Amino acid sequence: MTTVQPAAGPVLRSDYQRSIAAYWNAEKDPVNIKLGDVDGLYHHHYGIGDYDESVLRAGDQAVIEEMHRLETAQANVLLDHLGDIRPADRLMDAGSGRGGSSIMANQRFGCQVDGVSISEQQVAFANDQARRRNVEDKVRFHFRNMLDTGFDSGSMRGIWTNETTMYVDLHQLYGEFARLIRPGGRYVCITGCYNDVTGGRSRAVSQIDQHYICNIHPRSEYFKALSDNGFVPINVVDLTAATIPYWELRAQSSVATGIEDPFLTAYKEGSFHYLLIAADRI
Repeated sequence: MTTVQPAAGPVLRSDYQRSIAAYWNAEKDPVNIKLGDVDGLYHHHYGIGDYDESVLRAGDQAVIEEMHRLETAQANVLLDHLGDIRPADRLMDAGSGRGGSSIMANQRFGCQVDGVSISEQQVAFANDQARRRNVEDKVRFHFRNMLDTGFDSGSMRGIWTNETTMYVDLHQLYGEFARLIRPGGRYVCITGCYNDVTGGRSRAVSQIDQHYICNIHPRSEYFKALSDNGFVPINVVDLTAATIPYWELRAQSSVATGIEDPFLTAYKEGSFHYLLIAADRI
């Protein structure tokens, strides 16, 4: 049974959070909707792996399906790193979007999954998807702030964030996750982060920030915030090379948004990394 305690304040606590919520409440981008229509798993993250070049000759729908395959592959890699999850465990998807990864986690592990988002539109959409799949008793989505979820302390076996940490302060976030994850549990993150070695945000990274109204963190900040809050990384995987083919395919698709060039520039010049971090709660 899901236990939710009253949060300490309103879900949206700043003008910035309200602007982010408004953006995602209004968002109906075909790059998210058309891909999810392939099989009903709606993602809000990017893909990894090489693509089949024949899809470029097979027409737009083949390209859409191949992009969706790469995004689903990315979610599977994240779930691979959660460790030994049992049906009696409970997981949280922080920044759950339209719910695709949460539904995948329940399919794989058979456990309860709670998704949280500050977008009421996303929460309603995702809960509808759970009902359509008859998993609403195990997969639930909540209009909640990931910085203060209201869930019981120690109630989670694992938490993941998939391209959502650039919207929040990492120290506040991992403080809340340290409260929620019981000792021995695990946190998994996939994120874009800028390269400290190159010194500050590059022009391409700044363009990504502007496009998504986000604040991309330096790579070093993740490890400092995790350590400060009692998390020890067990796996760190550089997915940068693995995501470039996805962006090259997306740039040639009918659902390109214009942000593809900054992503490709940032990845190829080395100013931006696509990183997976799995860390245990001690």
